[in-house]
Amino acid sequence: MRRQGLRRGCGVLLAVPIVLLLGLWALLPVAEREFVDARPFDGASLTPSTWDAAFVPRRVEGFTAPYPGLSDAGSATIHGDAWQSDVHVSQGPLGPNLEVRSRRSGNWLPRQCSTFLFRSDGKLVAMCGGLTGFRIVLIDPASLQMLASYDLPSRPSSFQAAINLDMGIMFADSSGGAYLFLDDRDRVIFADSRNRVQRLATRQDKGGWRFALENSWDLTGHVPHDCQNYDNWFADGPCDMITTVMPGPDGRYWWTTRYGLIGTLDPASGVVRKVRLPGEEIQNAVAMDGAAVYVISDHAQYAMEADGKGVPGVTWRWTYDRGSARKVGSINQGSGTTPTLIGNRWIAFSDNADGRINAVILKRGMLERGEDRLVCKVPLFEDGASATDNSMIGWGRSIIVENNAGYSNQVSQKDWKAIRGGVVRIDIRADESGCDTVWTAPLVVPSVVPKLASESGVIWFTSFVEAGGGEQGGGHQDWALVGLDFATGREVARVPTGRGASWNNNWGSIAIARDGTLYQAGNRGLIQVRQRK
Repeated sequence: MRRQGLRRGCGVLLAVPIVLLLGLWALLPVAEREFVDARPFDGASLTPSTWDAAFVPRRVEGFTAPYPGLSDAGSATIHGDAWQSDVHVSQGPLGPNLEVRSRRSGNWLPRQCSTFLFRSDGKLVAMCGGLTGFRIVLIDPASLQMLASYDLPSRPSSFQAAINLDMGIMFADSSGGAYLFLDDRDRVIFADSRNRVQRLATRQDKGGWRFALENSWDLTGHVPHDCQNYDNWFADGPCDMITTVMPGPDGRYWWTTRYGLIGTLDPASGVVRKVRLPGEEIQNAVAMDGAAVYVISDHAQYAMEADGKGVPGVTWRWTYDRGSARKVGSINQGSGTTPTLIGNRWIAFSDNADGRINAVILKRGMLERGEDRLVCKVPLFEDGASATDNSMIGWGRSIIVENNAGYSNQVSQKDWKAIRGGVVRIDIRADESGCDTVWTAPLVVPSVVPKLASESGVIWFTSFVEAGGGEQGGGHQDWALVGLDFATGREVARVPTGRGASWNNNWGSIAIARDGTLYQAGNRGLIQVRQRK
């Protein structure tokens, strides 16, 4: 009810100055709150990178199919492509002669750049999130200078985190623009925190580069959105948020919301159609191929198609083990993985089973009479220390899974030794009789969205070691980008980035450009690793 907001008492009163500061911050000119030159974070590492001279880079065989409406520049989504493969067709950074550069985003209120897309001209589009909202930034990869920016409205979860003095509320929210995509005309499409789908083009004129709003579609009439925010303190109605927008096989945009709405939007006519998954939550992105749209909720994996009017319908549904509770290292009580399509045949995701989660591989096409959709279900990591909240890498007949158990977020994490880590490679048998574990690696990976550089066979992760003899507490971790050999799981590269919270990727992604330059999220902006000039 309306009086519920008043009963927060002292918590609200203490938060009022914070909220006022956030409001003032949002009004400052861009030049005053954004470093436009490349500046290192505090605690930058001077330790040289290491490279295993015995490692021979080898191309890993695999493919994803071109997809209409998406950029073919190598990174059209946070997971790379329509199949959400988390693979970049690139060698990535190679050898010991690498340099680490970083770009700060924001002054005293940092922005973390968590999603990276590559335009056809090589420029970088980054989605950078902070307390005051998300910002889309166009970046020159050579200088790391900001060429243009576009601010999105603040998310309700940011306001709620401030007034409740609980940053975990914000970190448990995947809405507001993180799952954006780059289309085949280098336009950025996303849904903002006000449930408006926007399409941005870039323009270059005498004043330089700028983002231009080409079109927008207001979905507030289709998505209940009475959300508590700075302009709606006493909300008492249903509050839902669009998490994902992707281009469908028929040219419509598909969208999902946190609380189970799945819809289509015809960008030509503006017609919206939708269905609901009652009592189910969707916090991950969706995968697409020419046959279906693949949506995973906290109860089941779905394949869906739209009818002639654009109404989404269920082609098949596969219920998985969602366990009895949400785990530390997971965003909700369900699968933490965006579904990954592998080849023309399979789809992979994790469940949320108690004790040990499982990697689940299904056949994604139509089945013959009596044929089982399940290919395999493989237990992962250690009993009681098994969780993943990042999409699997899928390539050829292989999946790569990391263990995020024990990590919450950069603000609330207290016990860094609770992060048990582990990476595993699992291969699907050619005859689909099951799956085999090829190797396991002990690497500690708190939260990064990892990527495979398919032309070299190096899988890139973000890891840390405790500084100061295992001292506990935030800000005492030495962070590094670590490369594992796809064939063996052996560590072949370690690129120290820096010490302290600024270098924590905190659920952000890695992305690799075609020229081998690697980008990684950082708590205060972004990190670039490239061959030394």
